[in-house]
Amino acid sequence: MRTQTKEIQEHLTPADAHRILVEGNYRFVQNVKAQRNLKEQVLATSTGQFPFAVVLSCIDSRVPAELVFDQGIGDIFSVRIAGNIVNEDILGSMEFACKLAGSKIVVVMGHTRCGAVNGACNHVEMGNLTPLLNKIQPAVQKVNPSGGKMEREAIEQVTVENVKMAINEIRERSAVLSEMEKNGEIEIVGAMYSVESGEVEFL
Repeated sequence: MRTQTKEIQEHLTPADAHRILVEGNYRFVQNVKAQRNLKEQVLATSTGQFPFAVVLSCIDSRVPAELVFDQGIGDIFSVRIAGNIVNEDILGSMEFACKLAGSKIVVVMGHTRCGAVNGACNHVEMGNLTPLLNKIQPAVQKVNPSGGKMEREAIEQVTVENVKMAINEIRERSAVLSEMEKNGEIEIVGAMYSVESGEVEFL
């Protein structure tokens, strides 16, 4: 598997980038990894990087983006935060990834059995975690406007809704990324990762 170069990156379309991620996840699920020399990739990327994708995902230890998409060093920007929420710093990071570093796709990836979403659904409050979980509350309220006790299925619905709201937030709060998407330079898409099967489903 070749290391990402400027030439390879420039010739990729957003659709190509999407396909590469789908194919990578298929290999991961099948437990068949692409052959890579990571030491060579370290050397090849030492003077520059040309990732084709930026993935916003949760900090959950079961959801490492590079592994679940079977990518190597220099292939993707990985942005991780509990509950895969969006804030100003993350938007800035995504703008850097796409506008300056040339990435072709922005993926917001939630996952099943998310502790942050579960915490938001159960109104957990603790130090600096409280304002972070508050950012998930709009998704909670959309799925459960009555505020009653939530079952597992409803909590999983909140996870999907949280991803969709993050996508909308990216488009609304980042003129840079919104314009790039309208121009066909990038794709902005949501996804859900199953911690049970390892499969990624694009929304």
